[in-house]
Amino acid sequence: MKVRGELALGGDERSSRRGSNQVFSRKRTIEAPDIDLPPEIRPNTRLRMDGQEFLAKLPADAIPVAFFDPQYRGVLDKLAYGNEGQSRERRRSALEQMSERVIELFISGIDRVLMPSGHLFLWVDKFHLCQGVSGWFEGTSLEIVDMLTWDKGTFGMGYRTRRRAEYCVIVQKRPKRAKGVWKVHNIPDVVKESASQKRHPHSKPVELQGALLCAVSSPGDFVIDPAAGSFSVLEAAMKHDRAFLGCDLNG
Repeated sequence: MKVRGELALGGDERSSRRGSNQVFSRKRTIEAPDIDLPPEIRPNTRLRMDGQEFLAKLPADAIPVAFFDPQYRGVLDKLAYGNEGQSRERRRSALEQMSERVIELFISGIDRVLMPSGHLFLWVDKFHLCQGVSGWFEGTSLEIVDMLTWDKGTFGMGYRTRRRAEYCVIVQKRPKRAKGVWKVHNIPDVVKESASQKRHPHSKPVELQGALLCAVSSPGDFVIDPAAGSFSVLEAAMKHDRAFLGCDLNG
């Protein structure tokens, strides 16, 4: 099941004139396979389902791009700010949280369904960035290849500095490749974009996610998000003629 369309991409036009010995390329040479989906997994739908159950229903080595925004308690448990459940933290603290083990199981499931050289965009906060997330990838064929910073433009918690950024760790399934896989080269590693928290306390930037999925997929390809939250990836995928597959416990 494929949804085909056309997408006009920006970028450095000079990269298309560079020789074949260059690492940069605006052409994507790998193709995602056609896949058969069970009837309960419907594209471009806000599915209400457990994310691990969702991943288990997808075929192996078939998906070019995944997003994952784990609901973890790293800051709330380790730093104990004292305002959990109060004012703007009420909605965040009410979310069902993932343990480290659950996060590892999600990533293992994503590893199984990603096609070779496919990408995972993993959202983390400053706490996990400093603590390190490499342990989440033990026993998988996934490697961290890059990272970008999302400047939300709003202030969060902090004993010392007030946090206004989150981080997107860019992970690739082996074999690790850039040329012929990553085709958009005008995405900066620091991006400022607002995202409304009215729909969900962990909303993510639609335009940025759209740029990332365009960099590593083609029109009609599937994009997955097994813990979709506000379903901002669904919005980004449909805006760029990709087919979204994803779910959330709350639908």
